[in-house]
Amino acid sequence: MAISFTKFFAIPLMLTMCSTICRCGSSSVFHYPAVFNFGDSNSDTGELLAGKGFRLPLPYGETYFQSPSSGRFCNGRLIVDFLMEAMGKPHLRAYLESVGRPSFRKGCNYAAGGSTVLPATAASISPFAFGVQLNQFLHFKDRVLRLRAKGNKKVNKLLPVEKSFKKGVYMFDIGQNDLTAAFYSKTPLDQAIPTILTEFQTGLQRLYENGARHFWIHNTGPLGCLAQNIATFGTDPSKLDEFGCLISHNQAANLFNSQLHALCKTLQSQYVDATVTYIDIYAIKFNLVANYSQLGFEQPIMTCCGYGGPPLNYDNRITCGLTKTLDGKVVTAKGCNDSSKYVNWDGTHYTEAANEYVSSQILTEKYSDPPFSLDHKRPFFLKF
Repeated sequence: MAISFTKFFAIPLMLTMCSTICRCGSSSVFHYPAVFNFGDSNSDTGELLAGKGFRLPLPYGETYFQSPSSGRFCNGRLIVDFLMEAMGKPHLRAYLESVGRPSFRKGCNYAAGGSTVLPATAASISPFAFGVQLNQFLHFKDRVLRLRAKGNKKVNKLLPVEKSFKKGVYMFDIGQNDLTAAFYSKTPLDQAIPTILTEFQTGLQRLYENGARHFWIHNTGPLGCLAQNIATFGTDPSKLDEFGCLISHNQAANLFNSQLHALCKTLQSQYVDATVTYIDIYAIKFNLVANYSQLGFEQPIMTCCGYGGPPLNYDNRITCGLTKTLDGKVVTAKGCNDSSKYVNWDGTHYTEAANEYVSSQILTEKYSDPPFSLDHKRPFFLKF
């Protein structure tokens, strides 16, 4: 079903994000020539599908793409899709996508479901950890520049121009899987988080050394409000807060985010010729869970696509879209009738409606540090 931003705003939203955030505080605009995105399933637009043949079943993708073939872990669009639309740009294509002569002129997406900041292990879902994604980008950049130097117009129209690598924005939404792994392995957070962030900082430094100057960094969301974590770690009601979220997991997310924010502050002072923007995704998503009814939703935690019924509609033995025999009975993890009423899609990911809300709040600039401003001379109308 179609989704409209009027669900959250009474007037048309004319917004863009910043291109350059001046330290003197002057206005700026989110109008980059290209976007290069790194992350996990929260922003995967087909990388895991293209790289490992990891196929998602229906009802994934049914709301917007009418098919799970886009490789998105959602019923429709992701936050990154809405942000690209806000810039008037096409959705980002996955780096490994090879079918249909994909165009990378406006950027490229290296995010892959299951990816971590730390190097992958034999047990990892995704081999495309942050370091691998960076290697892919550096190869991409080198290859693009070599191809463009040959002057083939048909090829060049599919590739970013050279200035895009310096003036483009580098977006990051990764770290959630590292924290989840720490819980399952029972690794102390005071050991895990510094290790994760050291690896992340090393990656950012590599990009900076290779010309990146605009960094857009999302923190991690409230992990304790995901049905999968609640089903696994929250069987004791005393471990849940007033909203039904796991206290321990949200505390871990906040600890990670506070240290990530501190890292961003450090980089802001170190990279004097660059912009480093920190986005508080946690605050946006937690507000959505805490005030869901005021925002037009009916279910803040229970999954839209799952099995088991209330209160979570989640069973870790069967994932969204699959049919299995459980307890001697053939069952299917089906999608709900109206996904626009649900925040959670499949236990770990958000619905398109929730992603739309999160995107709308990012664009208000209230959750960014430093804040970005509107460019009233060249407004973009969000079209959904």
